[in-house]
Amino acid sequence: MAEKCAINPTREEDYAEWYQQVIKAADMAENSPVRGCMVIKPWGWAIWEFIRDQLDSRIKATGHQNAYFPLFVPLSFLQKEASHVEGFAKECAVVTHVRLEVKDKKLVPAAELEEPLVIRPTSEAVIGEAFSRWISSWRDLPLLINQWANVVRWEMRPRIFIRTSEFLWQEGHTAHATEEEAWKEAKLMLEEYRKLTEEMLAIPVILGSKSPGERFPGAVDTMTFECMTQDRKAIQCGTSHYLGQNFAKAFSIRFNTPQGGTEYAYTTSWGVTTRLIGAMIMAHSDDNGLCLPPKVAPYHVVIIPVLTKEERREEVLAAARKLEKALQQEVFDGKPVRVHVDDKEGRAGEKNWAWIKKGVPIRIEIGAREVDASTCVASLRDSLEKTVIPLGGIASKTPSLLADLQERMFQKALQFRNQHIHTDITTFEQMKAFFTPECEEKPEIHGGFVRAKWCGDTATEDLLKELKVTIRCLPFDQSGTEGKCVITGRPATLDAIFAKSY
Repeated sequence: MAEKCAINPTREEDYAEWYQQVIKAADMAENSPVRGCMVIKPWGWAIWEFIRDQLDSRIKATGHQNAYFPLFVPLSFLQKEASHVEGFAKECAVVTHVRLEVKDKKLVPAAELEEPLVIRPTSEAVIGEAFSRWISSWRDLPLLINQWANVVRWEMRPRIFIRTSEFLWQEGHTAHATEEEAWKEAKLMLEEYRKLTEEMLAIPVILGSKSPGERFPGAVDTMTFECMTQDRKAIQCGTSHYLGQNFAKAFSIRFNTPQGGTEYAYTTSWGVTTRLIGAMIMAHSDDNGLCLPPKVAPYHVVIIPVLTKEERREEVLAAARKLEKALQQEVFDGKPVRVHVDDKEGRAGEKNWAWIKKGVPIRIEIGAREVDASTCVASLRDSLEKTVIPLGGIASKTPSLLADLQERMFQKALQFRNQHIHTDITTFEQMKAFFTPECEEKPEIHGGFVRAKWCGDTATEDLLKELKVTIRCLPFDQSGTEGKCVITGRPATLDAIFAKSY
């Protein structure tokens, strides 16, 4: 049976446009009237809620408390940490006026603010100022705070979920008495992110530290987790920063020690965004639309009554409702199976394809013929195959079907990623040939990750710009072997991951 493709163009024909069409076909989100911003529709929002709620429980379980801080940051606050403001200056949206008035029948800003207000690109500055007031003694530490919020980074090349001018995220901010405690905190949260991404979104990731050129402005070290998309590019899924005492000194976050002295606190910050949804789409979806890992699917199962015989309509609907109740008694991922009966008007075939495009893990069709035979027709999202299953047995099978699908999606993505990590590129000429092939018919799907030696010279990172390649991370699983830098040919021991990215 030839595979039917619901998304046009396909991944191979135009990956960037395919991505947009998957989102549209699944009715997840759309561009807003404000350039670079998005409207997240109910299906997309439900997915974000599952990610948010799961991560929120993990954050609270590690001892953090949620709080909320202002959307507006005084410009003077940002200026206190020089490298921080320099790193974000080009991305800031700034409020300079207050009130509107009518002039020549048009609304115009009325009064200029005494001090401009920056719409938060991140909250280190405003939270640092609060921490300086909240912390006075070693007894106040550690201070473990998280907030769920929106931020604005004025994006020149927007892409729904991946890069938008306004996006949703959580940002954790903590202060500690010692360097060791702060490092432990930053690594702890990176590990929580890894577990969330791999166990819930079924996306394999690589953990590592950012190179100096890719480091968060003002951080001592930025740790990241990177995934590979199906067009073999990288997505930075999230970061955890060890900030040392840089922000503590900028904002006077000091505490009295048990010995009677005064010390600056050691701080961290860490966050993930709605970009995780984009990474999930790019890692799993196919030419028929969205593919949802069961753990984040708004519905695990959709039951589609086949109502071709009007005189059997109520009988078929009753069988569908009975199966719905049976499924709701089953448990997957610690919660009742989420099931929906699609009883709205319309042809069963059209409804079936609509749910395929929305990525529902399991679809079940029941018609008069199935009622008579006490069977149903089940389909899993990763295959167009239909299987006839006894009606009395499908409910008990569902949790294992969902668990198997979740694992298959992870293993498929892991195998794809590992197949496209290249370790045989050792010179810059080979790097150029790999990332800019001269006779490549479809350069947009060429490439992958290159794992090679790097000498650590930050000046070499500029040489990668002509290839539109960056060092994604210095992976934690360093080989420790000696070799030659792939850029300069100088002696090197560091392993680095090089890739094009979103």
